[in-house]
Amino acid sequence: MTINRRPMITALATAGGLLALPFVARAAEGTLEEVKKRGTLRVGVTQAPPWFSKDPKTGQWTSGVGIFMGEAMARTLGVKMETVEVSWGNSIAALQANKIDLMFTIDATPERKQAVDFPASPLLWYSLAILTRDDLAVKAWDDLNKPGMRIAVPQASSMDRFLTEHTPKADIERFPDNAAAIAAFQSGRVDAVCLFHPPLLAARQKLGKGKLVVPSPAQSQASSVALRKGDTEFVAWVDKQLAAYYQSGQTEKWYEQALTDFGLDPKLAPPIMKEMIR
Repeated sequence: MTINRRPMITALATAGGLLALPFVARAAEGTLEEVKKRGTLRVGVTQAPPWFSKDPKTGQWTSGVGIFMGEAMARTLGVKMETVEVSWGNSIAALQANKIDLMFTIDATPERKQAVDFPASPLLWYSLAILTRDDLAVKAWDDLNKPGMRIAVPQASSMDRFLTEHTPKADIERFPDNAAAIAAFQSGRVDAVCLFHPPLLAARQKLGKGKLVVPSPAQSQASSVALRKGDTEFVAWVDKQLAAYYQSGQTEKWYEQALTDFGLDPKLAPPIMKEMIR
């Protein structure tokens, strides 16, 4: 008996097409459309003041540059901000898996650009800084380039390379990581510790001593916002928001508010606008 397979194939193809249509429609839908339909903008968060800070009493994410900016973006879209806890290490994977829509304060390295997209406008700038003894007068890198000046730094880091080149007369003491370098300063084994300024903010708040200085000439680099790859419309929208916040000074205001919430005097911390860094 001969079986006519054409009607069967046509029916299966038609059914397959109907089943595939919803998937294709979802795949073609951009992040902005998804956010508006869902009613929430999903922001990746991790405990790291002044970028993200959770109130231990309520369990709510109430402060930080990323929190304030995420709330502002959500308001602009007419939705609510939804916080999704991630780590720095898995935030890129969370974007790729569509668990979050964006992650603040991620540097746009060449390696990361292969996995996610970044807007052209910077989120903020952070600087190579020194936490020194209160009695040391440090304004320039040359002030640290003296025999007997003991400076702690993570070994084989970009900070180590910079100090090796620019403060060759100092006694540079190298440690396995940030925590060990900060501990050396806390114990008095060194006169200063050199890191990019965000971890030094937390160290200054915890230790309750030391001066946080960005020596001149300032060595600064930009941080950014990581976004799911391939959504050019959403990248352009985020870029526009970042540029407006930064140029109006709002990003700096949010940063200063986050520092205050964290228990730090903003006057004692480096700014995050490149134009304000001296």
